[in-house]
Amino acid sequence: MAGARIPLTPIVHQMISVGPIPLFADTPGEISYPIVRDVDTNMYERQHGGDMEVGSYAHRPIIVAPDDIPSIEEAALSPTEMPFTQDDFDPQLLQALELMPDLLGDERVGIRYSINGLISMTPDGHPVIGETPEVPGLWSVAASWIKEGPGIGRAAAEWMSGGPPEIDIHEADISRFYGHQRTTAHVIARAREGFNKMYGIVHPAEQWESGRPVRLSPAYDRERDLGAAFIETAGWERPNWYDSNAGLLERYAGRLMEREAEWEARWWSPIINAEHLAMRDACGMVDLTAFAVFDIVGPGALAAVQSVAVAQMDVRVGRVVYTSLLDERGGFRGDLTIMRLGPQRFRVVTGGATGMMDLKWFAGQLPSDGTASIVDQTSAWTTLGIWGPRARDVLASVTPDDVSHAGFKFGTCREIELGGVTVLASRISYVGELGWELYAPMEEGRRVWDTIWDAGQPHGLVPVGIGVYGTTGRLEKGYRAFGAELDGSYTLVEAGMTRPSVKEQPFTGRRAYLEQRSSPPCAVLCTLTVDDHRSASGQLRYMLGGEPVLTTDGEPLTDAKGRPSYVTSAGSGPSVGKHLLMAYLPAEQAEAGRALAVEYLGERYPVTVAVAGSTPLFDPENERVRS
Repeated sequence: MAGARIPLTPIVHQMISVGPIPLFADTPGEISYPIVRDVDTNMYERQHGGDMEVGSYAHRPIIVAPDDIPSIEEAALSPTEMPFTQDDFDPQLLQALELMPDLLGDERVGIRYSINGLISMTPDGHPVIGETPEVPGLWSVAASWIKEGPGIGRAAAEWMSGGPPEIDIHEADISRFYGHQRTTAHVIARAREGFNKMYGIVHPAEQWESGRPVRLSPAYDRERDLGAAFIETAGWERPNWYDSNAGLLERYAGRLMEREAEWEARWWSPIINAEHLAMRDACGMVDLTAFAVFDIVGPGALAAVQSVAVAQMDVRVGRVVYTSLLDERGGFRGDLTIMRLGPQRFRVVTGGATGMMDLKWFAGQLPSDGTASIVDQTSAWTTLGIWGPRARDVLASVTPDDVSHAGFKFGTCREIELGGVTVLASRISYVGELGWELYAPMEEGRRVWDTIWDAGQPHGLVPVGIGVYGTTGRLEKGYRAFGAELDGSYTLVEAGMTRPSVKEQPFTGRRAYLEQRSSPPCAVLCTLTVDDHRSASGQLRYMLGGEPVLTTDGEPLTDAKGRPSYVTSAGSGPSVGKHLLMAYLPAEQAEAGRALAVEYLGERYPVTVAVAGSTPLFDPENERVRS
């Protein structure tokens, strides 16, 4: 009715209520016994007064079209209670009887009522909260589970009142969706696929299978021919590693930290670590087309980016600025790079997963006088990264332009000619190596790939996947990632990302940031190494992220703000020969050499604080990236 599209669909969750249960006869209130969650069967059993409710997420996905939902007048009880389909529930009822025969198998017990209850499901399973991108002032607070209701309600109220929610909820931000993710076909396909995962055990790297492929880089066919193992980000197919690099396994045997356990080996390959080492030895090419790219232009462009970015944006044309974005409380709102392409033009480059949220954030803070506008360029540009000690040799062989250290300094960008294509080259690095990001028109992207590929073969160039770019290379350099280390719950000071001074120009979060700088942090982001991977069964296990950090005695670590310590990112560090973890630790625990522990799958593993702060484990002086 208002012109906003909220990406969700009604889907059925079946439940029956059984009673009276003799055991519950004298219990006070609605709930006196714990809720039982039977993950193996995707079911739960829950006391409700004198009855037992049995719910299932194991049945077939049952999508209900919005037009088929009855009106309040037409519904017998509630419009969300659809007629029960017994055949769908029968297998689950047998499983519930097997689990609780004494309670549910009692002949005095009967089914009180049964429903196909409607819930809302989104393409990624998270709620949709926030001001709709299409209609200012129209807010969505949808697709929240009952157990999340009070927290979601509070967060929405805080947000609607003009400030950021106290708890970071960026994963539920309605503006996270791209156009293809808001189509009916995509929403329904993902709901069908995701329904049976809602109550199950989902791997941290779990990949969606439906609605693919959608967004393809110009080099997709080349990558497929090289045996790319694709993963999806914001609809883009991104190589995680390349089977064509299997020959590197022999070259780097003994340094690959191969994973014995099936759980950690999912959506992973030792080829990732081999690609990492090959890039460090020579050079690698990474497809970064999934970047979100947008330009801020006009007489007010400088004022617009200055009001959002923590870093100083009044820089000369051709500078590349890495900067954080903060909310009003001084928590992280974004983490990205901005290139000044002209006196009145700035190009913002950010991760694909957060691209639409960052676009909305910038758009919402443009000057009200209309002197600046924002243009989404994501579909116009493809991006390739080339990094490693031989990257300059490769690039110099295909361009007449000066790419020497003196002629093309770190942190700068400019147009160069590459194999007959004009590309925007940006000398920065997210893997800690000499190299460039190369931005080319989408329709000319394959030619750029082919040019670099052919030129790189004499120099040892290999295709490198996102497994290196986003994990191994990043972790060795201690680079923080938005959504992992950086969110609204932590600060620049705690993340070890403060600059020597704070710019005078106002920007969102400046006052809070100044207050944070005035006192020591109560938590410090640290890099930890795992000392022993051997489990009680003798198998080597590797953390994947999200695990609690403990003292050596097994006591949980909590900082002065009540935030527990946990692993924010985990992955191999092939160049340093260690499995690396990042975690915020209470300030008193954050010191290099301190022995701690991490709990993983019910067992404790010894770890050591390798770095307290942002100094990288690999190339701590940053000589390679700036050479």
